[in-house]
Amino acid sequence: MDKIKLEILGLSPSQSQSGSFALVLGEEYGNRRLPIIIGMFEAQAIAIEIEKIVPNRPMTHDLFKQFAEQFKFTVREIVISDLREGIFFAKIVCFDGVRESVIDARPSDAIAIGIRFDVPIYTNESILSEAGITASGNDEEEEQEELVRSSNRPTARSFGDQLKNASSEELQRMLEEALGNEEYERAAKIRDEMSKRN
Repeated sequence: MDKIKLEILGLSPSQSQSGSFALVLGEEYGNRRLPIIIGMFEAQAIAIEIEKIVPNRPMTHDLFKQFAEQFKFTVREIVISDLREGIFFAKIVCFDGVRESVIDARPSDAIAIGIRFDVPIYTNESILSEAGITASGNDEEEEQEELVRSSNRPTARSFGDQLKNASSEELQRMLEEALGNEEYERAAKIRDEMSKRN
């Protein structure tokens, strides 16, 4: 599978989910954008590293880097690897000098770690085809706002439709997955749908 390199274009407050941010990634040699909704803590962790701000105490992602350095392994790349039911999945590709290991992660955490190691971020064509948005010729600020708005609308609609059409067993599985991924707002929507049926 061909990897497509992405660059971080910016962070904007999410207009559909208060307390969340849209991390906008751009195709390196193209005009497609990949907006991913992330939490406030992860947005802060990414922004701090981009701006090269040194916090008084190490943040979780800084701690990961220190841990990696102590045990002599490094991060080689970050891959936005999958998109299922509106949720992005990522992998952190690590190397200890002998063998390569792959760690599953949320994209927000993977990117926060990846920028600390100054490694490339990749995705694949199927994800960009499904969730990517083609940039228009607007000015950069307007384009960013439109990306955030348009990225929020389809996901919310399709997720609502998924809930309505899901069986009780599927809803239970989705709820457990959302809780496991600490996606509490998503879990609340699933729980509300389950409550409507009881």
